[in-house]
Amino acid sequence: MAGEESPRCFTNGMTDFDDATFSTALFNHRRIAVVGLSPRPERASHGVTRYMIEAGYEITGVRPGARSILERPVYSDLDQVPGPIEIVDVFRRAEAVPAIVDAAIRRQARVLWLQLGIEHPEAEARARAAGIIVVSNRCILIEHRRLQRTAG
Repeated sequence: MAGEESPRCFTNGMTDFDDATFSTALFNHRRIAVVGLSPRPERASHGVTRYMIEAGYEITGVRPGARSILERPVYSDLDQVPGPIEIVDVFRRAEAVPAIVDAAIRRQARVLWLQLGIEHPEAEARARAAGIIVVSNRCILIEHRRLQRTAG
């Protein structure tokens, strides 16, 4: 993305992060299902997904009515995504999170990543109880870039 404007994904000033959790989530898992992937380039989900593709992640979109975004397959829901899902990256409102967590548990996802502004404590607790690493109210792009810099 050199020379391009960064996607709309901003830090929120939180300092309660755990780099070991972020590193495990981001560098041990490569298959991401992006729930709420937008076909519109100005949307955060589109730019963040483009960045993650360029960083070498295998991306599948989840958006009802779409078939392909960013030259990647898109499915109506997580249950339709073929193969294993390691990270469920969520760009949906908090009220959609409980159903997404149910699907992530069924699919045996390893990580639930709720993007900036998205939190649902009860659903997050259910995901953790199922053994899923949960990151909420954080941008996967920002954390990936930050960890790449500190590792480099």
